[in-house]
Amino acid sequence: MRALEELADAGAQVSVHVIDLDTGSQVLAGDDHVTLPVAGLGVVPLLIEVAAGFESGTLDPLEIVDRASTDAVTTSGIWRSLRAPALPLSDLAVLAAAVGDPLAVNILLEQVGLDRVRQRIEALGLKHTAVLDQFRDMRGPDDAPHVAVGTARELAVLFSALVNSKAVDAAVSAQVSEWLSLNHDLSLVAASTGLDPFAHDHDAHGLLFINKTGQDRGVRAEAGVLAGPRAGIAYSMIVCFDDLSIAHRLRAHDAFRVLGVELMEYTH
Repeated sequence: MRALEELADAGAQVSVHVIDLDTGSQVLAGDDHVTLPVAGLGVVPLLIEVAAGFESGTLDPLEIVDRASTDAVTTSGIWRSLRAPALPLSDLAVLAAAVGDPLAVNILLEQVGLDRVRQRIEALGLKHTAVLDQFRDMRGPDDAPHVAVGTARELAVLFSALVNSKAVDAAVSAQVSEWLSLNHDLSLVAASTGLDPFAHDHDAHGLLFINKTGQDRGVRAEAGVLAGPRAGIAYSMIVCFDDLSIAHRLRAHDAFRVLGVELMEYTH
């Protein structure tokens, strides 16, 4: 795809992987083995561990947790603007999936612990994906440099496993897929679908779509599943770029939308 080549020629790191859900064959790949920062996309393995905890009974979905129990994150999120100071873990999972709420993510991560998330990632067979840290307003020299890292190949395979009921088991896969179907961020690949960001789980034209995005300074990442009348695919794309100007940022966003157009043509 020329748009991706031009973005790479401009100095960005571009990693992409697309697989056909029916055949398992590779549709598109480029530097998909390279481990790159993926920001909030690292929420997905956390949600898998949370869903597994709910299913096994090691976590109580109705346990109420106060947001004051974790460090404040003031740069983004919905919960910081809500009057309710405490919410059940199941609602925090919804906030984490739907809007990537950093307070919700941080509390879920504290509830299960980084070690359990890392063990889950290993059990899922993801060798180059890792959740490194919680969300922070500022990262100091003693903090991990990123929230999470991963490869486009592994993240596409992970989403394929979710919709094929193979991420832990059918119940966990269904729960995480349901949470991710609420995601509001359709600004990257999903911008080409024409879906309503706030209600896209029952599309009138037969599109099945779930996704999760990650955004940080100079990082844009997305992984998901898109299925239509002709085919279904699992995809992931990561772009790391010098965020020197709006033009640099828009060039990265445009590449995601071009990929979205190609995926729509493949599935529809």
